[in-house]
Amino acid sequence: MNYHNFGGVSAASVAILVVVHGITFLIGRRIGRYNVVDAAWGVGFVAVAAVAAGVGTGDLFRRVLLLILVAVWGLRLAWHMIMKSAGKGEDPRYRDLLGGDFSAGHVLRKVFAVQAAATWFVSLPLQVSAVLGATPGLLQPVLIAGVALWVVGVLFEAVGDHQLRRFKADPANKGVIMDRGLWAWTRHPNYFGDACVWWGLWLLASGSVVGLITVVCPLVMTYLLTRKTGKPLLESHLSATRPGYAEYVARTSGFVPLPPRSGRGGGAA
Repeated sequence: MNYHNFGGVSAASVAILVVVHGITFLIGRRIGRYNVVDAAWGVGFVAVAAVAAGVGTGDLFRRVLLLILVAVWGLRLAWHMIMKSAGKGEDPRYRDLLGGDFSAGHVLRKVFAVQAAATWFVSLPLQVSAVLGATPGLLQPVLIAGVALWVVGVLFEAVGDHQLRRFKADPANKGVIMDRGLWAWTRHPNYFGDACVWWGLWLLASGSVVGLITVVCPLVMTYLLTRKTGKPLLESHLSATRPGYAEYVARTSGFVPLPPRSGRGGGAA
């Protein structure tokens, strides 16, 4: 591993994330809501992957492959978040997080700086991979497994989001909890898909000792999704605001897709 080149990739990643989140903060300030940071999540990873591909001196094939995979995932996610929040007010999660203090410094520290730091940390496998040599022949199956896991993750995210969007668009489903398609097998197909994406990308970067050490990054990402800022916050909000959600929780896996424990309840939402 070229540690000098890794330092350059990492520093460039920090710089591009400052730019991405700085611009996003200004946009949020202009429109009066800071949930635009959700769109910057995907864009930030694409920016890091682009920097890593350009600054890194490692295997060109892997650098380009990772850039393509991250761009497909990140840009789709960013567009989804933009469309999801269009025409709506501030996300209750950010109102609660900020505690009524919307001063520039407070918002930057509590929302944008934290997300930029998290993006840099989670993207460490991308940064390390950008300075590694070609994948040895013995590890080619690992590379293939990484791409396959990425495909599973992207499909779960895209299909789950599409199913939910179509469900909500039908007036007949007003007041009904979505428990169909992938949502009958897991309460969070998008979070499960996100975890698969990052475990797949880590496999692509695991061709060295340092690459293996970055396993802490997908571990932290999975922890955040399942125990911290993802699933717990969302389910707490839904349990408090949607009657019938407890029954859905009782019959549906919380993360890993599993056959539903009983038929649909069709409870009120």
